[in-house]
Amino acid sequence: MAEPNDGEAAPAAAPPVTDTAGDTSSNTAPEDAPSQSSSPPPPLPPRRPSSPGGSPRRLESAQLQAKPKATTAVSSIDIQTLSFPDGSRGTFSTQGMRAVSTAASSSTSPSLSLRSKQQHRRAASSSGGIGSISGIGDLSDVPTDAMSVMSFAPTMRPPGDLASLAVGDFHRKSRAWTLLRTQATSVQPFESTRIARVPYSLADFDKEFEEVQDDDESDASGGEAGSGKEQEALSEEVRLAAWKAKLKHYMILSSAGKPIWSRHGDLSLINSYMGVIQTIISFYEGADNPLQGFTAGNARFVIVTEGPLYLMAISRLGESDSQLREQLRALYMQILSTLTLPTLTRIFANRPSTDLRKPLQGTEGLLASLADSFTKGSPSAMLGALECLRLRKSQRASITSTFLKQRTDKLLYGLIVAGGKLVSVIRPRKHSLHPSDLQLIFNMLFESGGIKSGGGENWIPLCLPAFNNRGYLYMYVSFFDAEGGEADPKKASTSPSTSDSESIAIVLISADKESFFDLKEMREKVAQNMTKNGGLALIRAAVAAGRPHVADIVKRPGTAVQISHFLYKSRANVQFAMSAEESQTREDRRRLMTVYHQLHAAVHARHAHLKILHCVGEDATSLVWVTPVFEFYCVAGPNASRAVVTQDANRIIQWAKREEERLFIIGGGVF
Repeated sequence: MAEPNDGEAAPAAAPPVTDTAGDTSSNTAPEDAPSQSSSPPPPLPPRRPSSPGGSPRRLESAQLQAKPKATTAVSSIDIQTLSFPDGSRGTFSTQGMRAVSTAASSSTSPSLSLRSKQQHRRAASSSGGIGSISGIGDLSDVPTDAMSVMSFAPTMRPPGDLASLAVGDFHRKSRAWTLLRTQATSVQPFESTRIARVPYSLADFDKEFEEVQDDDESDASGGEAGSGKEQEALSEEVRLAAWKAKLKHYMILSSAGKPIWSRHGDLSLINSYMGVIQTIISFYEGADNPLQGFTAGNARFVIVTEGPLYLMAISRLGESDSQLREQLRALYMQILSTLTLPTLTRIFANRPSTDLRKPLQGTEGLLASLADSFTKGSPSAMLGALECLRLRKSQRASITSTFLKQRTDKLLYGLIVAGGKLVSVIRPRKHSLHPSDLQLIFNMLFESGGIKSGGGENWIPLCLPAFNNRGYLYMYVSFFDAEGGEADPKKASTSPSTSDSESIAIVLISADKESFFDLKEMREKVAQNMTKNGGLALIRAAVAAGRPHVADIVKRPGTAVQISHFLYKSRANVQFAMSAEESQTREDRRRLMTVYHQLHAAVHARHAHLKILHCVGEDATSLVWVTPVFEFYCVAGPNASRAVVTQDANRIIQWAKREEERLFIIGGGVF
């Protein structure tokens, strides 16, 4: 038995323990006793007994099969981890790896070997022994110190490769990855085919707006190929599969379960589904707990109850419940703009099972175009604001002045609209139009195409629900041609230069249904004066110039601008401005709006107190900044630096403040 180096009394003797290699461990001094360079390392301390009586702890059978040997090498320090651009990693051993020393009398301090051995034994005992780990096999010939502690506890860190125990930073990027990111800042958003956090594919997004084949059309096509029950069943399966493949659905039904409108599918296809929806909603209403939404698979179901109507949205596009509810309320406003609230209430008060499709006949196109704008992605609907045409302050003032001078006494509101953007507005001093009402007007003018295809002048009774949902106003609409006259619908349809994005319209609204000729005379005077003073030419030039580009706003010579798109909303004016889109495809626009919807939902959640949010994804980097004055959203490439994106965002916000009187209509013409 070895004596203690410092001459102190030796502890009580314990029976020696023999491992499978035949080595014997006996009692020794405490671990912190100093070791001498000329003498062999001190023996190991006595093992702690497992029972109060002092009997030695019995080893597990798997531990008895292992053959640990003393070593001076820690292999995890010699492992190098390399991260690749696609996110995967690989581990490689260095060429200068030290050989494992099997000599017991190593010059290295025995404390490292001792602690490592104790850790491995505890890990082995807790996992059932080294040799019993699934997927590793028999490790009896592997030295204990050649294995990392992390090998026995893979849940202690995210899945990945072995990292050095000495460093302890498992999320640290390699120098190669850092260098690659600095060289790839010019990567644009959504260049990769993988879309982060979006559980759907947009490869066939254009098919989203194709109509599902009606039952009559399927019967006609099926009659050519064959007849019989088999052909009918096959046709029904094809139609049902096409209907289910749609990423977004809107359905409107009455409280009695009568179908009113659906964006996709005819009555024969959706009738049974609407019956199920009505049953589920009625069940929760009977329990005094109205159903607001639920999730099935990767689809979100949101329900809004408005009087006798049930409106439901089914979306797989990643929108929040509040955003889908606002879209459903916009569809409800579209119905009220046709019927008014008293008429709708009276219809269902007398007969709850009334079929509302007949009173709404002819407005299906307006509902469909409004729903499609939500599916494509509408910044106006998301922000609850309007986009204005960018003009100089003096130019806009000249147009508004001309508009006011020709005003008739029967005019309530006057609008000049170009390419879906508001140019000028005149209104009473104590009244203003709500953005939701203007959205209905813009949808009627530019999205549905029904008014413009009619040509000439249009006189339309219209209810503006946010202004007054109990009565009608009367709207006079006329489109300008190049000379200021009325646009010819036949020439507009054949000429590619007169698209909806370049059309200029004048909208005059009155509460008097007998004011058609007065408003017509006002329109002619406005057209003549604006043609003479060049107002129409200024509007056409501004429409042709389009939205501003980010590179023109953030001027950084010699360095690429990392922000690719932005939205800026002026909260006081309830208006917004946006940059030009680099890609014009529906797929890219939908991906861009999905990112904006996620940012908007995060900062506008009910109990959220976020002011600035920076998100990094696989395909894009995004930023949102909300203050009492403005809301700012932007999207950059996946490798964009946060510091650079923040600097560019500051420059864009400063530019918007300088250009505020050009970007937005402040006050408008008041009479």
